[in-house]
Amino acid sequence: MEYGLIGEKLGHSFSKEIHEKLADYQYDITPLTREEFPEFMKARDFKAINVTIPYKCDVIPYLDEMDSNAKSIGAVNTIVNKDGKLIGHNTDFSGFLYMIEHHNVTIEGKKILVIGNGGASKAVIAVLNHLRAAEIIIVDIITGPGVITKEEALEKHLDVEVIINTSPVGMYPNIDNSPINLEPFSRCKAVLDVIYNPLQTKLTKQASDLGMQAINGLEMLVGQAKYAVEFFLDKHIDDEVIDPIYNQIMDQMSK
Repeated sequence: MEYGLIGEKLGHSFSKEIHEKLADYQYDITPLTREEFPEFMKARDFKAINVTIPYKCDVIPYLDEMDSNAKSIGAVNTIVNKDGKLIGHNTDFSGFLYMIEHHNVTIEGKKILVIGNGGASKAVIAVLNHLRAAEIIIVDIITGPGVITKEEALEKHLDVEVIINTSPVGMYPNIDNSPINLEPFSRCKAVLDVIYNPLQTKLTKQASDLGMQAINGLEMLVGQAKYAVEFFLDKHIDDEVIDPIYNQIMDQMSK
């Protein structure tokens, strides 16, 4: 494989189609089990790859370098093999920032609830800090310092103004699941879900039904892919390419 995507379950991925619209190379989708993952990384048999659930943090020990953005986030979704050295980047940050700005979601001064505490969550939280969120509440199944349960969020933090799902709950094929019930969050104005398949998750549908702004993760996916291709090929690509590809895939998925 020269260019491609690694992760555990990749049947839902649109990355091949997006990358091959953005660049003139073959992009391979390569699912790896937990057992296969270390051998793949040790072999270094690729030019550049993207990384998705659940390996965005697990890849770090195999890297020779990380750029400052990936270091500060603590997660990597893009790796370039430069003369045998693996260099890690994080384009989820840029993709999520593009999505927020494109939809004019106000973050500065807001209290935000982030669901999930994995690699995607780390990039999202970095963007929220960059945009000067007033307070960030993190919810996950596994609690720890700075991470609370869903029950505690429902008990103490119903005043959040934006909710962001970075967990895989609600992703195809488990489309009947939702990470949280939005009804008690009467002050919430916007709900962003990094999931892009299905286009409308149970969470974003409920958000729409409640009159909240609802945004799916497809735009973030296309955006982060564009920024990844820039690292892959070491060249600038204008942001104007994002919208046409986003709209093409939206049309395909809506049929």
